[in-house]
Amino acid sequence: MALKITETNGIFIVEGILNASTARGLKNHCKLLLDTCGALCIDIQQIAFIDRNGLLAIRSLYHYASQTHTKFFVVGDGGDHDFMSELFLAA
Repeated sequence: MALKITETNGIFIVEGILNASTARGLKNHCKLLLDTCGALCIDIQQIAFIDRNGLLAIRSLYHYASQTHTKFFVVGDGGDHDFMSELFLAA
């Protein structure tokens, strides 16, 4: 399932499954937005599932934003809190 990214009031809403197949596309898209806009806020509330690759992609975007002196924010809890906690510990 492909990710769907829509913009509402400056926040980019990410919908779908964030996994090994979709993480690279999200990363590339977000890097382009960071380079163009200087700041980016993504909402992960509508993501149905995030695997380790998806979390690593988000983590690498934080590092990229730090290195390029841009602002990167993630809002939303991505669904199941217990599952997310386990993934963050694994990443």
